[in-house]
Amino acid sequence: MGKLSTTSEDILACAHKLIIAGGYNGFSYADIADVVGIRKASIHHHFPSKADLATVLVRRYRESAENGIKNLEHGIPHPMDQLRAYVQYWETCITDASAPFCVCALLASELPILPDEVAQEIRAYFSFLSGWLTSVLERGVQRGVITLRDSARVEAEAFMATVHGAMLSARAYGNAGIFGVIMAPQLKRLSAKS
Repeated sequence: MGKLSTTSEDILACAHKLIIAGGYNGFSYADIADVVGIRKASIHHHFPSKADLATVLVRRYRESAENGIKNLEHGIPHPMDQLRAYVQYWETCITDASAPFCVCALLASELPILPDEVAQEIRAYFSFLSGWLTSVLERGVQRGVITLRDSARVEAEAFMATVHGAMLSARAYGNAGIFGVIMAPQLKRLSAKS
């Protein structure tokens, strides 16, 4: 896909914020038009339907996550440190409100009402993240730095669910610190040194 125009980028950034604030059905093109300062017809020019907009948004979110994970793996070779860095990334995003919730986790709660193409992108994100976490846990076990009580796949799914649940708890309590309170014992449990 080629470089998107500034208007398209503005529309996507606005849609991202609106989805985080109220979910898929919590915004309309009129809301985006008001924030971005363009006509609804201009939004339809860039994204003919809301499903098109959400699909591009989630695909780009997944691709960004994949690139972020590649950079994390390149910069941090130790599996346990990779898990800590992943948790720290979210803790920072939640604390400074730059990304207070994972778009895919939030939209996953709406899966039954989402268009198929959006749902497929969300499932692709979850599959990617689960696969990465599984590989980190497997490498950690091989190196003797991570201890698992179940298979790496099951532990990866549980870790991912805990991260997303901790986001939800931080939002519910209105307290960003809850995320770290929930995640610290999870990391400690996985560490072979605890």
